[in-house]
Amino acid sequence: MSTPARRRLMRDFKRFLETSISVGYRLQEDPPTGVSGAPTDNNIMIWNAVIFGPHDTPFEDGTFKLTIEFTEEYPNKPPTVRFVSHMFHPNVYADGGICLDILQNRWSPTYDVSAILTSIQVSKVGH
Repeated sequence: MSTPARRRLMRDFKRFLETSISVGYRLQEDPPTGVSGAPTDNNIMIWNAVIFGPHDTPFEDGTFKLTIEFTEEYPNKPPTVRFVSHMFHPNVYADGGICLDILQNRWSPTYDVSAILTSIQVSKVGH
């Protein structure tokens, strides 16, 4: 059954493949420096992502895997993002959960996967 969340993710993913303006295309073909992501093969609601540690940081040369899980309330509610790779950071919980304002009280339906990953890279891996 198609729900608003699934339709939005499918539309976003379709745009990813068709145009250089959309997030998916940028993430797959011309990603923002140091981030990459795509939906899993069998479930548009679960994405795998990677953030590469920026130069001149304690995380330089690190490769950090994440999962992004969307609910049927997306885009009105933020996805759940977790580090799969072990990450030692004061704002990353033992289970990989991330304390980031845009994933909680500052969420906006206008945020996309690129914005989420870039925010995590800058605030968690970039320092």
